[in-house]
Amino acid sequence: MITVDLHPIFRNNRDIELTLRQSIFRAAQASEDVQFIPGKGSGQLKQRVLTFLAQKHIKKLYHTVEILPGNNGRVIVHITPPSPEAGQQ
Repeated sequence: MITVDLHPIFRNNRDIELTLRQSIFRAAQASEDVQFIPGKGSGQLKQRVLTFLAQKHIKKLYHTVEILPGNNGRVIVHITPPSPEAGQQ
């Protein structure tokens, strides 16, 4: 599982967007789940992660998003495994 801590960049909008994008594409390429850690705080950073994940072209890369009831400070994205037909062209 790839873990991405967003605490160090929470004030920089461009870095947040770039980090989310790079992480989700890297996870999809490696067929690994990714864990984003926005922290508990006010919830704005977590909402930003969820909004990013709700984009149509990003939704195609994963099958579920998990927010554990006891730990609101992290978001786990379960990546969709590549289809076997994708490699047979």
